Amino acid sequence: MSGALWLGLLSLATVVAAADENPYLQELVAQSRVKQLAKRPEWLNLLHFKPYPYRPGMRSLADDPRFFNASDGYTNAESELEATLASFFSAVEESDKQQNPQCTFIARYHWLKQELGFDSKRLPEQPCKRFYAWRATLDPYAITLVFPAAYLNNPASMYGHTLLRIDSKDQDEHTRLLAYAISYAANTDETNGFVFAIKGLFGGYPGLFSITPYYLKVREYSDIENRDVWEYQLTLSPPEIDRLLMHVWELGPVRFDYYFFDENCAYHLLSLLEVARPGLQLTDQFRWWAIPSDTVRAVTAESGLLKKVVYRPSSVTTIRERLGQLTPEQRQLAKGLAERRVAPADPALARLGPNDQAKILELGHEYAAYRQNSSSAKDPEAEKSLRELLIARSRVDAPSQMPLMPTPSVRPDEGHKTSRISIGAGKRDKEQFQEIEMRPTYHDLMDADAGYTPGAQIQFFDLKLRHYAGGDGVHVESFLPLDIASISPRDDYFRPVSWKINVGWTRKRFPDGSEPLVSRLNGGAGVATRLSDSYTHGPVAYSLLEGALDYSSQFRTDYALGVGPSVGLLTDITGTWRINVYGRWLRYGLGDSHNTGVLGVEQRLSLGRQSALRITLDRKQEFNRYWNNGQIAWQVYF
Repeated sequence: MSGALWLGLLSLATVVAAADENPYLQELVAQSRVKQLAKRPEWLNLLHFKPYPYRPGMRSLADDPRFFNASDGYTNAESELEATLASFFSAVEESDKQQNPQCTFIARYHWLKQELGFDSKRLPEQPCKRFYAWRATLDPYAITLVFPAAYLNNPASMYGHTLLRIDSKDQDEHTRLLAYAISYAANTDETNGFVFAIKGLFGGYPGLFSITPYYLKVREYSDIENRDVWEYQLTLSPPEIDRLLMHVWELGPVRFDYYFFDENCAYHLLSLLEVARPGLQLTDQFRWWAIPSDTVRAVTAESGLLKKVVYRPSSVTTIRERLGQLTPEQRQLAKGLAERRVAPADPALARLGPNDQAKILELGHEYAAYRQNSSSAKDPEAEKSLRELLIARSRVDAPSQMPLMPTPSVRPDEGHKTSRISIGAGKRDKEQFQEIEMRPTYHDLMDADAGYTPGAQIQFFDLKLRHYAGGDGVHVESFLPLDIASISPRDDYFRPVSWKINVGWTRKRFPDGSEPLVSRLNGGAGVATRLSDSYTHGPVAYSLLEGALDYSSQFRTDYALGVGPSVGLLTDITGTWRINVYGRWLRYGLGDSHNTGVLGVEQRLSLGRQSALRITLDRKQEFNRYWNNGQIAWQVYF
C-alpha cells in the first residue's frame, strides 16, 4: 500500500475518532437509522450496490478503495453511510491537490443534507469551488443519450456503444459539437477483438468514467469508424441533471472492473440515470448481460423519460447517398478528384452543368476527407487538395447539393430483441429429430436487419440441443461461445475485408459412425460484392478462404487442421423473406487427413418484428460419408 493511501486512511481514522465524540454526528447517525436511509434506493444507487448474482446479499460494483469511507463500505451500506457522515466534519481545506470530503462525495452530501436537514452552524458547508467551476464549464441544460451503431472492427463497440451528452441552453446544430460527453469504457489500447472479448469476459480491464469534448466522440464514431449515430434527448430536470453531474464528479478516477457483457458502457450509464431520477430501475433489467441497444430500448420504454430522437448519418452513409445521385462516369470523376488524379480544372468537369459540378466537387471533397480521417498518417498534400476542392466548389454558382438523408424507418431500439429461442424439427436422411436452439444475444446474418448493421453477425453462447426419434435422449448438437462475421460489400469507393471467426464445440461424424463433440476454432477472410448498381441494396455475393482447427481424441493424431474456400449469395426476396445460398469445402491436410463440405440454402420468413420461420436444406460431407438435412424452426426474439 502506498504512503499516500496510508496517510489518507490515517487521516480518515482521525476524523472518525473525533466525530465519535461529536454529539451532532451522533444525532445525525441516529436519525439516519430511524429513517433507514442506508436501505433507501437513492443511497444504494449512489454506492452502486447490486445483489450478488449467485448468493444472497449486496455489494458495490465499484472496485476502488477511494470510493469508500468505511473499511467494509464495499458490502455494508449502513457502515458506509455513517462513515461518510463522519467524514463531512473534516476541516480539510480545498486545494489543487485535495478536496474536503463534502466535495469529494458531493452527491452523497447533498442527498444526506436533504434527508437529514443539516444545521450549517453545527456542520458548516464547504464551498467546493473546483466542482462548481467544472460545472460552469459544462454549462448543463439537458442530457442526451447517444448511441453510435455497431462497428465490428472496434472490439469495445462490436454491438454498439452509448454515452451521455451534456447540452447547453443555447446549443444549436452548429454548436452541439462543442458540448461535453460522459462515457464509460475499458482503459486499454487492445485492438484485437478476440483478445478483448476474452479478457473482458473476466474483468481483465479497469473501467473508468470520463468527460471529453463531444466533437472528439463524433470524430471517433462517425468519421473514423463510419457509424450512424442516434441521439435520444431525455427529459431530465435541472435538479436531476445536477444530481447526475455531482455523481459523475464523485466517480472521477474511481475504477470499476470492466466486464464485456454486463458491467460495460451501457450498463453503467444506466446507473447514472438512476441516480439522476430516483425511482428508475433500469439496471435491474440487466442482471446477466447488457447489450447497448437493449439498454437504449429500456430507456425509451420508460414513461416520460424520452423527449426526442435525432438521427445523424455517418460520413460513409452520406457518401453512399451522394453516389446514388451520380452516373458511373461522374462517380469516377469525383473519385479522381479525391485521389488527386483529376484536377478541379479538368475539362470533363467544366463541360457539366453547375449543379452536376457542385455534386461532383462536394462528393470529391467529402470522400477525400473520409480518406484522410481514416488514415493513421496525415498527408500534407491531402490537406492542400481539400482546400483546393473547397475553393473550386466556391466558384460554382449552385446551391448546396447535400442530399436529403432519409431517416431509417426502424431505430436501433425498435429492431428485433437480442435474445432468441428456436424450436424446430427436421430430418437427416431417414432420421427424424427435434431441436431447440437458445441464443442469449445478439444478431446473425439471417435475422432481419431493421435496427441493426447490415452484414454484421455477433452471437455469444449459442446452444443447440437435439433429440433423434428412437435415440437415447437429448444431447448438445453444438455450443458456440463466440461467433462473429462481417460480410461487407466492396465497391469502387470502399474496400472492406469480409471476415469471420467462431470458437466452440460441434458434432462431427466419423467413419465408424460415432458423433462426438469436437472442439473447433474456425476463421476466414475474403471479399463481398453487391450484385446491383445500388450502393446500399441488392444481393450480396461473398467468398472467403477459411481455416479450421478441430481437436478430439477421436482423431488418430488428436487434431486436424484444414483450409478451403467458402462462397455464398445473400439476398432479400421481399422485405420479410431472406435467402442465403452457401457452399463450403475444407481439406484437412495436417493431423488427421480428410475432407469436409456442405452445400445448402437457408431461408428466413419474418412473421413480425419478434418472430420468424427459418427453413434449412443442405447436403453435407464428413470424411467419405454424405447425407442430406432438412429443418424448419420457429424463432422467437425476447
